[in-house]
Amino acid sequence: MGCGVVQGLWLGIPAFLLALTCHEVAHGYVAKRLGDPTAEELGRLTLNPIKHISLFGTVLFPLMLYLAHSPVIFGWAKPVPVDPRYFRNPLKGMMWVGMAGPVANFILATIAAAFFRLLAPLTSGQSILLEFVLLFMLVNLVLGFFNLIPIPPLDGSRIVTGLLPRNLAIEYLRIERFGFLILIGLLYLGVFGLFILPIAIRCAEFLVG
Repeated sequence: MGCGVVQGLWLGIPAFLLALTCHEVAHGYVAKRLGDPTAEELGRLTLNPIKHISLFGTVLFPLMLYLAHSPVIFGWAKPVPVDPRYFRNPLKGMMWVGMAGPVANFILATIAAAFFRLLAPLTSGQSILLEFVLLFMLVNLVLGFFNLIPIPPLDGSRIVTGLLPRNLAIEYLRIERFGFLILIGLLYLGVFGLFILPIAIRCAEFLVG
């Protein structure tokens, strides 16, 4: 394995874990603000990434795809527990909780871009710090846009559900049992490479000027 690949992994893994952790904490924080103490009681309102890692979803499944030379590397964190029964309007509450994750990622990407623009003039030559900041920004953009895909159980589906009339929302959520398979199929058809990644890259270029 080349040095560039090793360095990419060493920078990419912490960038991904930090972005994923903030994404999940944002879900739990908004749920708490709406009256649901579940995430806090279970110790999930923490920036400790270990609390959010799913052994299968975050580690084993992506590793299996990588070793199988899959064109798509896909994984997920341990979802923050949310009990919509605490919300005055469960569908609207879940909409705000779902929206919180991508919004947190976009805020982090914007902060990273500002940090990069501040440091870049002060840095000459190659800088691992600047590489990490750029990668962290891109990871957050990718994670944010990816989760806006309106397929259950991604956050985009929660937003759509909150905007639909109740009867249509209930019907829409019935596809959740097939959501994982639909998502994998879309990824293999190139949705990530054709849409998510290019959009994230264009946004990153805009943010860093």
